[in-house]
Amino acid sequence: MKPAPFTYHAPADLDQTLALLAEHGPEAKVLAGGQSLVPVLNMRLANPAHLIDINHVPGLDTVVANDDAVHVGALVRHAHLLSHSAARTAQPLLRQALQWVAHPVIRNRGTTLGSIVHADPSGEMPAVLALTDGRVRLRSAGGEREVPAAEFFVGPMESAIADDELAVEAIFGRFPAGTRTGFTETARRHGDYALAGVALAVSVQDGPGGGTVGQAQASFVSVTDVPDVLDLTPVVGGAAVADLAGLADAVAEAVATHVDPVGDIHASADYRRHLAVVQTQRLLSTLVGATAEEEIA
Repeated sequence: MKPAPFTYHAPADLDQTLALLAEHGPEAKVLAGGQSLVPVLNMRLANPAHLIDINHVPGLDTVVANDDAVHVGALVRHAHLLSHSAARTAQPLLRQALQWVAHPVIRNRGTTLGSIVHADPSGEMPAVLALTDGRVRLRSAGGEREVPAAEFFVGPMESAIADDELAVEAIFGRFPAGTRTGFTETARRHGDYALAGVALAVSVQDGPGGGTVGQAQASFVSVTDVPDVLDLTPVVGGAAVADLAGLADAVAEAVATHVDPVGDIHASADYRRHLAVVQTQRLLSTLVGATAEEEIA
């Protein structure tokens, strides 16, 4: 399989990139890591007349962790972010999810922001952006804007990026101190697309018998059209940790109602829904039973 013919551009800076997008936007695709784009091109599911390679654009490969968020540039590879100690400390969910992304070879080249822009509901990082109340910074020749995750994903494989815009940065929010996070998924083989997956953030307030559950939110992989957030706080918030097992049915009902999986040759919709329910129940139990210092892989 080979892509349809296109004109290749390798801009040397951001201004050149934005000028090219302003000129060719509707007929152009941006190449960063290419781990999602190149297969699509090879199968001719996309046939851009222009390919804009941003790998020579300086300033897009930085990771910055501050008091409020982790900022990830457009050329930051999954592997770089996975091993970035400051990002891991500031937002442990990044590492917890990134280790499930495909295989090491793909993580060495693929970019985290590229995965988000691809907007595949089977991708791990869109779910993480949603759960962290993240946003994407977009630039065009006419200016800049930031789009929150809730507005960025508008459909399967479809985002809010305009034709003349470049996604330059993903911004992952930080959780309040003491929040425990975890990520898990189920695939036919490790590294394959997940049949279902869940990212979870929960707070536990100290007290007798293990304390009480505070807030709890979840986002999902492969079982919703777009990554969104299920607030489980009305279900488990205020419950004693020791009594959490008694709320398993209520958690199951909330998850089963929220997700809307589609069956395919790999798994039926009912099985994917079942996986999402069980994954959420188990991960929630694990997180509330952990100490604040323990990391949930």
